[in-house]
Amino acid sequence: MPKKIYLVEDEKSLNILLEKYLQREGYEVTTFSDGESALERIKDMPDLWILDIMLPDIDGYDIIKAVKHNNKSTPVIFMSARNEELDRVVGLELGSDDYLSKPFLPRELVIRTNKLLERIYGKDDKITEEAVLDINGYKISKSQRTVFLDNMEIQFTNKEFELLNYLIDNRNNLLSREQILISVWGDDYFGSDRVVDDTIRRLRKKVSELTIETVYGYGYKMVIK
Repeated sequence: MPKKIYLVEDEKSLNILLEKYLQREGYEVTTFSDGESALERIKDMPDLWILDIMLPDIDGYDIIKAVKHNNKSTPVIFMSARNEELDRVVGLELGSDDYLSKPFLPRELVIRTNKLLERIYGKDDKITEEAVLDINGYKISKSQRTVFLDNMEIQFTNKEFELLNYLIDNRNNLLSREQILISVWGDDYFGSDRVVDDTIRRLRKKVSELTIETVYGYGYKMVIK
């Protein structure tokens, strides 16, 4: 059963974007654009609350107090564009489990969410049959890390395969080089972002039936109809 996440964010475009990213990761997401409507659902007991501190009516501090009063073990991730250090300290004092300073990449929230939920609830040991992706004739298995075309396996390096999956997961969305670099190579990578271009070039040769568009000066988009 997918984990339930309650997301409280008053900025509509960011609310929708984060919801989509979390849903693609397999989470069941309920969103709120103000604090009062979120407070009405405290008793629902979701697996995780993701709270913006600055809201139009009440702030995230009031919500986390209510969440922890209802069940102090419920995990919370705070988001804020205000004074980072002050908000981080206050959030920790109130019981938040993680903190993100705006602006941030949506993928970073997904990664932190995955790690936090795995740490708290453990890995899902339920064995399910994996659906092999079938895209333009390519049979792609994430768990087996394999790609077949016409029953012939295509060989990939680890980063090539991870980049391919990242592009597929974000298909038809424009991705900046920075987004790709952080999501695939990690935020501790200190090399040139040209590694993205070089890996894209190799991918195009190996999966020529897939369309990876270049937006010059910005990044890439995998187009799948």
